[in-house]
Amino acid sequence: MRKEFPIDILNAVEKPARYTGMEFGSIVKPEGQADVSFCLAFPDTYEIGMSYLGFKILYAILNRRPYIQAERAFAPWVDMEAKMRERRIPLMSLETMRPLREFDLVGFTLLYEMSYSNILNMLEMGGIPVWQRDRGPDDPFVCAGGPCVFNSEPLADFLDFCMLGDGERIIVEVTDAYREWKKAGKPGGREGFLHRVVRIQGVYVPSFYDVTYHDDGTLAEVRPNTDGAPAVIYKRVEPDINDLEYPTHPIVPYGDTVHDRIMLELFRGCSRGCRFCNAGMIYRPVRERKMENVLKLARELVPATGYNEMSLFSLSTADYSCLDPLIHRLIAEFKDDKVSVSLPSLRIDSFSVRLAQEVQAVRKSGLTFAPEAGSQRMRDVINKGVTEQNLMDAVGAAFENGWSQVKLYFMIGLPTETDEDVLAIAGLARAVQRKYKEVTGRGGAKVTVSVSNFVPKPYTPFQWAGQNTKEEFDRKHNLLKNAFAPMRNVHYQYHDSRTSLMEGVLARGDRRLARAIFYAWEMGARFDSWGEHFSYDRWAEACAKAGLDMAFYNARERGADERFPWEHTSCGVDRSFLARELERAGKAALTHDCRRASCTGCGVCPNLGVKIIDWKDGEK
Repeated sequence: MRKEFPIDILNAVEKPARYTGMEFGSIVKPEGQADVSFCLAFPDTYEIGMSYLGFKILYAILNRRPYIQAERAFAPWVDMEAKMRERRIPLMSLETMRPLREFDLVGFTLLYEMSYSNILNMLEMGGIPVWQRDRGPDDPFVCAGGPCVFNSEPLADFLDFCMLGDGERIIVEVTDAYREWKKAGKPGGREGFLHRVVRIQGVYVPSFYDVTYHDDGTLAEVRPNTDGAPAVIYKRVEPDINDLEYPTHPIVPYGDTVHDRIMLELFRGCSRGCRFCNAGMIYRPVRERKMENVLKLARELVPATGYNEMSLFSLSTADYSCLDPLIHRLIAEFKDDKVSVSLPSLRIDSFSVRLAQEVQAVRKSGLTFAPEAGSQRMRDVINKGVTEQNLMDAVGAAFENGWSQVKLYFMIGLPTETDEDVLAIAGLARAVQRKYKEVTGRGGAKVTVSVSNFVPKPYTPFQWAGQNTKEEFDRKHNLLKNAFAPMRNVHYQYHDSRTSLMEGVLARGDRRLARAIFYAWEMGARFDSWGEHFSYDRWAEACAKAGLDMAFYNARERGADERFPWEHTSCGVDRSFLARELERAGKAALTHDCRRASCTGCGVCPNLGVKIIDWKDGEK
């Protein structure tokens, strides 16, 4: 019989629907039917995890195999954790209320670095030894996937293995390998299974690699210590996403989630080449979904979910080659059902007021653009490839057609940035307001300026760069605060610099950070991406206790020849390409998009044996 949380606990916590399960579309198989149990664990709250498309895709794919039971677990909020610890209730799955320790495999989604302390907390609450070395024959295998696995080294001592790249097929192959190993009597014990999965392309087993360091603390070598472990593990990439399974009857939560809507994936990858963008490098190459495929998915998802909004989802949605006809078709088919179509933030040079008018015909909202930098020089440094005139043309056309609210995204702390570049952000917001008055003859345009702090990421041209210090970030934010103070109808939002600094440490960290993560968790680190729970002082103390200098990981400029902790887990992009792009950034030189032009030599297509799929004019 399925267990339930005591009603007095549910009545005492915030958002009890996070913990009840049994949502429409959830899958529970008869006991004893499945050969393998797989818990998909998301190290943040239910409403964030249930908004992540990749999580839904893997849940559907695994459960379509009758021999696999895939269930879900999320990080309990601090109020529920307190109640569970008080009653000695372990962390359990939503489907069958099974403790995590009773699963065969537990897989975490590594979506952002500031969730790492939650991973340790979920393991401990689920009854699983936190350190990989402490797990015995009856413990689950703990694995991970998602964008952060391309530098999973800070978590290497906690994970049994990682899956790099597109997950649809690799996760089934791993589960099948476990099923065969289990049926064979688990030969060789835990290491026997790991020897099987390490032969699957895209699987990284950290314990099969030894790491050494130079006297100055930089990485010396990552060397395989077992037969069959490749020197470089390349990601799995699906050559054509039209061939992949897609969830058309997803779980519909009882409570609100971050994205309460249908998500239609138009394509994977991005070749724009923004030099700060990790996702634009690790998800290459671009592979588009056919328009008819997208329409077919929409026709199944609308009646299956009851949602009244569908979001066209990709890294750069406006670059989809069939966007105009697709939006026309979607609106025509679903307008009578009051189902709207939404687009994420738009590239300025791809903006079409006509499209924006069409997608907001059902319900109207403000427009969001991402110039990323205020000055033209900085936009060229980061290879954004848009101009102030592009923005003025876009907002001018929007204002002419009735919009009066605009949100602009920027970043500070980028390499080569000056105070003049920072203050240009305020200048651009002022220019947008002037444009509104020019077009309408009156003032009153509402401009929201959201500014994040630059965090250097692996597999980007800026992976060699040092991050600004807290003092420098705060000084630049104060420059902007003072610049915006006399401006009416401008709302300035900015990210906490201390969180960004810790993210910078974890993003480019090595295995030595495992002890710091452990100490921080022991001292109470939870939900570090949530401002009310993050403590920079706690992390600083944890790093000091581990004998580590935080500035070594985030503030230091890397040498041109320095080896990085993540280069044995490869997304396929060549180091030489990234070095060339860094050099071009220093010259503020643009690099063209290879999607419909010549190859820029990033190395992904030849290294991984794939090619760009673009359906412009109906052709690849």
